[in-house]
Amino acid sequence: MLRSRIIPCLLVHNQGLVKTVKFKDPKYVGDPINAVKIFNEKEVDELIVLDIDATAEGREPDYRMIEDLAAECRMPFCYGGGVTTVEQAVKIINSGVEKVALSAAFAANPSLVTDLVEAVGSQSVVAVVDVKKVGLFGSYEIFTHNGQKKVKRDLIEYCRELERLGVGEIVVNAIDQDGMMKGYDEKLIAKVREATHVPITVLGGAGSLDDIRQLIEQYGIIGAAAGSLFVFKGVYRAVLINYPQRADKDALFNQVSSFQ
Repeated sequence: MLRSRIIPCLLVHNQGLVKTVKFKDPKYVGDPINAVKIFNEKEVDELIVLDIDATAEGREPDYRMIEDLAAECRMPFCYGGGVTTVEQAVKIINSGVEKVALSAAFAANPSLVTDLVEAVGSQSVVAVVDVKKVGLFGSYEIFTHNGQKKVKRDLIEYCRELERLGVGEIVVNAIDQDGMMKGYDEKLIAKVREATHVPITVLGGAGSLDDIRQLIEQYGIIGAAAGSLFVFKGVYRAVLINYPQRADKDALFNQVSSFQ
């Protein structure tokens, strides 16, 4: 039976684990491999790792790092960062990664979705859509390259195109909420959820388990991803890798049944 997933999202910068605020000011919080080891012990549902340097620097993924992470992971693992070709995606999947996430490459060439689906299967193809509010009326706009490059596409039309081309999942990342820990952007989530049928994961803003609980209550089966929530602890944001205990997680998941 399908159920919601609670997903830590780790950002890699200069080969270290960092956390950003609104995609800026990366703060070093540890070693990615050590974080994965801890998350293994906590039996997380899934893990997303995004190399935030690769696309911005115009380089290929760090395959050695990916192989090391995949070898350590005991949970489904989604990698994103620097992937621009089918060959790169296949190499990453063959290293033991379950899903490959793309952002800028899909925005530049949406037909790449179809090529990737044919090569690795829809279930392994994830589109990351980074969104922030722009202008007087706060319209939602798509950005790539760590929020620096605007994509001249309508958000809903683009998500529908990704679905039509066969993408297996869309990660909707709210740039304005990144690192703020004040809750998800529910308006943004509703717009994408109402317009598409493809599974979605939302990222940006979760500051407590209550935020995740409210998300599941509102949308049922959904991916609830977070960064700061799982690497910081307390009002002073001390670095501490954490994740809800099984009992707390099961309590959240049990609420999904009312939506089925």
